[in-house]
Amino acid sequence: MVEEGVKLERRSMLKLDLGCGGSCREGYTGVDCLQLDGVSVVHDLNRFPYPFDEGSVDDIWLDQVIEHLSSPLRVAEELFRMCKDRATVRIGVPYFRSRYMAIDPTHVTAFSVDSFSYFDPDSPLCQRYQYTDARFRIEKIEFDREWREKKSFRNLLHRMMVKLANRYPVAYEERLSHLYPLNSLTFTLVAIKNSE
Repeated sequence: MVEEGVKLERRSMLKLDLGCGGSCREGYTGVDCLQLDGVSVVHDLNRFPYPFDEGSVDDIWLDQVIEHLSSPLRVAEELFRMCKDRATVRIGVPYFRSRYMAIDPTHVTAFSVDSFSYFDPDSPLCQRYQYTDARFRIEKIEFDREWREKKSFRNLLHRMMVKLANRYPVAYEERLSHLYPLNSLTFTLVAIKNSE
């Protein structure tokens, strides 16, 4: 119950689709280096800082973008700066064993299942190396998300391998990925701004 005279403040959520190109996600503010349909903010993601206030963003998507940028560590720090505590960040990248990672001459960085472990305080990689103060808890790692979203989701072997890789990502990467390479990874991260 609200006391008389106390106003409820309705806050709007700021959701960013960084590097959206001409296909910004519905409900998100599109950010790209080119002025295309769906782009609300024109900004080069290799230039820091991004034009958003510290602690102002609730949700961020970078889908097939960060592998093109010159400093993924600096990008992660900038995402952290912009995020509110517990903001969600989803990052889709080509998997390092993927043919799609290798054929694009604009790809700068390759990613594996542990690439964002350096930001997760529960990970031994983060605890040991401490490259940055930016902290994100890894909520989910998903292989071939965009393939599953298509109606014709490849063949039975591919579906089985994706299911196995999603359940046991490290085991898949260490023991099977060289035999049956999947195409992409999507990381769901949660910004940790306040100590828990």
